[in-house]
Amino acid sequence: MRGTFLLALCAAVTATACRKDPAATVQKVATTADSADQVIFGMGMVLTDRGVQRAELKADTAYLFDESTRAELREIKTTFFNKEGARDGTLTARRGTYNMRANVMEARQNVVILGVDGKRLTSPMVRFEQFRNVIVSDSPFVLVEGDRRLEGVGFESDPQMLNVKIRKLSRGVGASIMLPASRAKAPVLRSDSTPALNPVPATTAPVVVPAGTRIKP
Repeated sequence: MRGTFLLALCAAVTATACRKDPAATVQKVATTADSADQVIFGMGMVLTDRGVQRAELKADTAYLFDESTRAELREIKTTFFNKEGARDGTLTARRGTYNMRANVMEARQNVVILGVDGKRLTSPMVRFEQFRNVIVSDSPFVLVEGDRRLEGVGFESDPQMLNVKIRKLSRGVGASIMLPASRAKAPVLRSDSTPALNPVPATTAPVVVPAGTRIKP
């Protein structure tokens, strides 16, 4: 009986020793908010260039760093405007960074740009250069307008996507590429009934999508 009691006691002590205190294992994980100079909820900012309103930037949350010159943004919506003050298009993304010194906004994760004429461009990352009023990217993208669909890597465009320079065209549907005789000139995207685009090598000049281009189905 005594041996049985000692065995039970040893088992109880061993079980107690093996049991960890949950409070002792909890470690605080550093977050963006912990190191930010300031946190702003429901941020809104007007982006201007020489007194002209280029865009309106909104974010659910903004974390300010580097003496409040860099903002890390969550759930972004940017509205672009032309010189007359009319809306040019919109950009949405899950995350982004706005550098107030360089006047550059970088959007990341599920980036979608919608033009007022129905164009839709998606990409994992784009940059809006405020002083040039252009959107640029080195990432893959898809541009859709009606029955036309272009896929490529890297582009430069105005916010309304009237003039799009494509750095590397992968494929597309609804248009064809006219390659110029001279390498000094850029290939031009034109309207015709050709069902698909031939891939353009990365070494060729950028493909220019001129304003007013109409694509036939």
